[in-house]
Amino acid sequence: MHRHDASDCVPKLELRAVRQRYRGSRGETLALDRMDLAVAPGESVAVLGPSGCGKSTSLLAACGLQRPTEGEVLVDGAPLAGPRLETALILQDFGLMPWKTVEQNAALGLQVRRMPKKERMSRAHDALRQVGLDEFAKAYPSELSGGMRQRLAMARALACDIDLLLMDEPLSALDALLREEMQNMLKRCWREEGYAQVLVTHSIEEAVFLGQRIVVMTPRPGRVAKVVDNAEMVADDWRDTPLFFERCRLLRDLLRAEAQAGPAEKPAAQEGASHA
Repeated sequence: MHRHDASDCVPKLELRAVRQRYRGSRGETLALDRMDLAVAPGESVAVLGPSGCGKSTSLLAACGLQRPTEGEVLVDGAPLAGPRLETALILQDFGLMPWKTVEQNAALGLQVRRMPKKERMSRAHDALRQVGLDEFAKAYPSELSGGMRQRLAMARALACDIDLLLMDEPLSALDALLREEMQNMLKRCWREEGYAQVLVTHSIEEAVFLGQRIVVMTPRPGRVAKVVDNAEMVADDWRDTPLFFERCRLLRDLLRAEAQAGPAEKPAAQEGASHA
């Protein structure tokens, strides 16, 4: 249903030879080095790599919050000039406003669009129902558990009728069982809504559960080292299949190999299911 081949259509998101440099007290740091990535409409892509390899930097470029030093970012085939309303970014801390209620947080993106209050609150409540938070509409973020705050961040994105969702380690602070529950919610929302999504994570299991393709990054400066096809993730029982664990083992081996080899000097290779 959501499996797309980026070669068959204009990518929803494309990073072309993106380089990102930072200047600091110790001189210049190259965080990303000629990163290439294309995400098809409706596709789910997970990005794995060691700390400091530029995974989060790539998301800042993808959402228009940071202009690349070199290269370009395109959305629907057009250069990205800045943040767009149809793209949502969910961060590790969820980016919630503690002084606003749950319903006000869910409606925040619509308020930025200057949508009339009655309409935006109606859409916010629809999104809260979708993630199971409608009973907490008048509560504040401080009254919610970590998993509920994550669901609220998701509701805020869903209320805006997005076509691209970018996530930077959104589940990293949750315990193992709650993390699995939230992964199930993320997959369900993606299936129901049909947006493209990019998930940056350190968790191999999370990447294999949520990514139709899994991008393995080199150590800093980050480049795409390998791309692993993972189309089987759409299966309802995917987490319990032998292939799921074999795919996790493949990714673990690839990450170890990249850590030992250092930054790649050649274009990304495609790993098919026959390698898992």
